[in-house]
Amino acid sequence: MAKNKAPFPDENQILEFIRENPGRASKREVARAFQIKGDDKIKLKKILRKMMLGGQLEKPHRSRLQISGELPPVLVIEISDVDSHGDLMARPVNWEHETNPPKILMFAHDRRNKLGLGDQALVRLSPNKDKDDKGYVAKVIRKLERKSSQLTGIFRSDDENIAFVDPTDKKDRNRYLIAKNDWNDAKDGTLVLIQLKPTKQRSWHTKAKPAKVIKCFGSVDDPKSISLIAIISQGIAVEFPEDVLLEARESDTPVLKGREDLRKIPLITVDPSDAKDHDDAIWAEMDTDPKNKGGCHIIVAIADVAHYVRPNSALDKEARKRGNSTYFPDRVVPMLPEALSNGLCSLHEGEDRYTLAVHIWFDQRGKKLRHKFVRGLMKSPASLSYQEFQDAYDGKPSDKTGPLLETIIKPLYQAYDILGKGRAFREPLELVVPEKKIELDEKGEVTAIHEYVSLTAHKLIEEFMIQANVSAAEELERKNTPCMYRIHEQPSIDKIEALRLFMLSLDHNFAKGQVIKPKTFNNLLRKVAGTPHENVVNTVVLRTQMQAKYSPENHGHFGLSLTRYAHFTSPIRRYADVIVHRALIKALKLGDDGLSLYDVENLTETAEHISITERNSMVAERNSTERYMAHYMSSKIDQEFDGRINGVARAGLFISLDETGGEGFVPISSLHGDYFHHDKDHHLIEGERSGLVYQLGDSIRVKLREANPISGGLIFELIDEKLIKFQSHQKGGKKGRRPRSRKRK
Repeated sequence: MAKNKAPFPDENQILEFIRENPGRASKREVARAFQIKGDDKIKLKKILRKMMLGGQLEKPHRSRLQISGELPPVLVIEISDVDSHGDLMARPVNWEHETNPPKILMFAHDRRNKLGLGDQALVRLSPNKDKDDKGYVAKVIRKLERKSSQLTGIFRSDDENIAFVDPTDKKDRNRYLIAKNDWNDAKDGTLVLIQLKPTKQRSWHTKAKPAKVIKCFGSVDDPKSISLIAIISQGIAVEFPEDVLLEARESDTPVLKGREDLRKIPLITVDPSDAKDHDDAIWAEMDTDPKNKGGCHIIVAIADVAHYVRPNSALDKEARKRGNSTYFPDRVVPMLPEALSNGLCSLHEGEDRYTLAVHIWFDQRGKKLRHKFVRGLMKSPASLSYQEFQDAYDGKPSDKTGPLLETIIKPLYQAYDILGKGRAFREPLELVVPEKKIELDEKGEVTAIHEYVSLTAHKLIEEFMIQANVSAAEELERKNTPCMYRIHEQPSIDKIEALRLFMLSLDHNFAKGQVIKPKTFNNLLRKVAGTPHENVVNTVVLRTQMQAKYSPENHGHFGLSLTRYAHFTSPIRRYADVIVHRALIKALKLGDDGLSLYDVENLTETAEHISITERNSMVAERNSTERYMAHYMSSKIDQEFDGRINGVARAGLFISLDETGGEGFVPISSLHGDYFHHDKDHHLIEGERSGLVYQLGDSIRVKLREANPISGGLIFELIDEKLIKFQSHQKGGKKGRRPRSRKRK
């Protein structure tokens, strides 16, 4: 008896099968599912072809079928945004349709989502069950090497139909072709954000990759574009959502109710001269307790940001998303709206302000005896710059600082002398890390670049802040309350061994297997102080260190030589400090706005997220400084400068100029007449025939050949009489054949 033949499926039944079997549906599987055999396979083939021509189906793979507009269960995505909840938004890397792709959401609480803007990952998709939020939810299978399909560049066109974009990233040597219908109103010289277009091969008439303009940002000739390039490239949010601004504007004015009145204590702020946000204020006196003769009592009062930025509020979600403020020579991209960052949260002179303050007592040796946290109301009598503060103590008081000298300023320096004894005992890492100061005029043009001058005032504020941060971490441990630690782990064994081998090459012994402490490195730096190796050893020791980060687990702070440490003193510009404030409020029962359940459950994810945003800001700030430097140096082409080698690579030498600190590159291809071998372990290159050696830390003279303000790149030519003489000899005599690369013995 013949089997009953299964009914032939209609289009809706085929669509339903493909939807229920994502990633596995092919013509063969459809035929098998509906028991289609013989001549009916031809009929099925015609129906499937009709459905593809009609736009119902598509074939992203050679055999698999997919419903048009829907995404396969596994695909590669790129992180494109972060929403107000801190959740990640993504888009498919290869999206070839004119319409926008479906929404892909990656929840912030999913611990596998350790991704940032521009990162790519292989993910598994499932339909979003939220009825009000259609699209997909993605779970990471694995993170892929960072390679964003979006980038910034300068739109260039001298033709009605042909345009190119030159990237702002100095590492990207590609050029991108923009078809006329993809210009999106961009004009020649416009700073733009572009999206690469999927293509199997480049156009026959050009090596440029095809792309389309997504957004225009104005003329690149505007001085403000210099920092804007870094902001866009790193995906730093500039504008605040309206609900966040509204929340900030509606914040209440400070009143004393339920707080300790600190307004009679002359807590002063000391900041850079151009600072608009004042996180911290300080005060000190010699301890009046006869049992602590020669000791001191200090107060560090911090802006009570937690009062205004409540858990799960619009302000909180936006602050967490940003992670921190980002500082550029011409602007600040704040973590909080201006109504708070420069207003109610900033400890302005003569204004009542909410504060979370800590009293700390030290004995005459600088050993901390105890501390006490209070939530109060303060009014600062003065906001001083570092230079004003230092000048007053050095005997050059102004009309403003004169009345403060004996009662406020001198006691602070006296307390610092005491705290200095404790610092000397624990001996933190003492490295020289030069910072550049870029001076701008009213138009935003660079007028000068110089290194920051380190004052005793800077060190005083730093030590007061360190002690407040230590007290916060100790208090939270004592109360068994979750803490957002600032950790800096000990250098890895591999890095220590690399340092040991390098020191041997300089005839300095660095004992193998010794217990590594900050003091170990300080002793090494003291040995080479005043010698030709001082700068290079400082550089190598700096590169040996691990990068500091945030963590809910305490691993100590190696660089500061502290067993526990947390960031407490800058809540206006760091979300980590807001979390620490909330933890203290909860632990000490100082209000109902302490650490929330969400804060506690997501502490690990928050730590990872704000560590990423911090690194993102550091990259943006560094890239912006490089572009300002190149802009400043562009008028100095063919001029000669003194500098040092601050990096050695197979491709050439990285140079840091003595006067401005500007950093550039000497390509190894420019060292004509010889073949240079790269010795990675000893941080040098050595000429095959000349025997000339150029090593990390060497003083050299260079000529500026190129300065690109768009990418921030500086290209130098090495000026060395020995090299010039050797090159001249090579030209006059018989040149030897360039040998193959070989390792230096």
